[in-house]
Amino acid sequence: MENLFLIVGFFYSNQSKFGYNLKTEQIMEMGQLLLHCLVAAFSALVLGFIWYNPKVFGGIWMRETGMTEEKAKGANMAVMLIMTLFYSFLIAFILQMLTIHQFGALGMIGGDPAAEGVKPSYAAFMADYGTNFRTFKHGALHGFMAGLFFALPVVGVGALYERRSWKYVLVAGGFWVVACMIMGGIVCGWQ
Repeated sequence: MENLFLIVGFFYSNQSKFGYNLKTEQIMEMGQLLLHCLVAAFSALVLGFIWYNPKVFGGIWMRETGMTEEKAKGANMAVMLIMTLFYSFLIAFILQMLTIHQFGALGMIGGDPAAEGVKPSYAAFMADYGTNFRTFKHGALHGFMAGLFFALPVVGVGALYERRSWKYVLVAGGFWVVACMIMGGIVCGWQ
C-alpha cells in the first residue's frame, strides 16, 4: 500500500509535467475508486474458491481440463492468486465504466469538471442525476450483461480453439458471468 501512495505522490507532485492539474479531493476520490476495484477483485477470488470447489463445479472443471490433484499441487499458488487478483482488478476497473453511467457524462467533457470550457449544463446534469442508478442491483445488472455478452464469448472462443467441451465453457464462462455481476454490483453500489 505504501508503494501506491508513493506512485500517487509522484504523480501528484509532477502532474504539470503530465498535463494534469488534479486537486487533493480528486486524488482522494481516485484512491477510493481503486479501493472499490480492489475489493471487487477480491470478491472474484472468494467466488473462485467457492465455484471451483470439487463439491460445486471444481470436479467438472478438473475432468474437462484434464487437471489432476497432483498437477494442481505442483503449481505456484502464491503467483496464481496474486495474478488472479491483478487480472480481476483490471476487470473491476473497466466494469466501473460500464456500470457507473456518470463516467459517460464525465467523458463527454474531457474528464475534468473544473476545466476551462466546461458548460454549466454539466454541473446542472450532475446535480440532477449525479447518483442515479448507483446501486448494487444496477451494477449487478450491467455486470451480468458484461459477463454474458463479453466474458462468456471470450471464454467460448478460446475453448473452441483449445478443443474444450461445452461443459468447460459453461463452468469457466459461468464463473465470469457471476464474477462480473458481483464485481459490477460492488463498484457501482459502493459510493
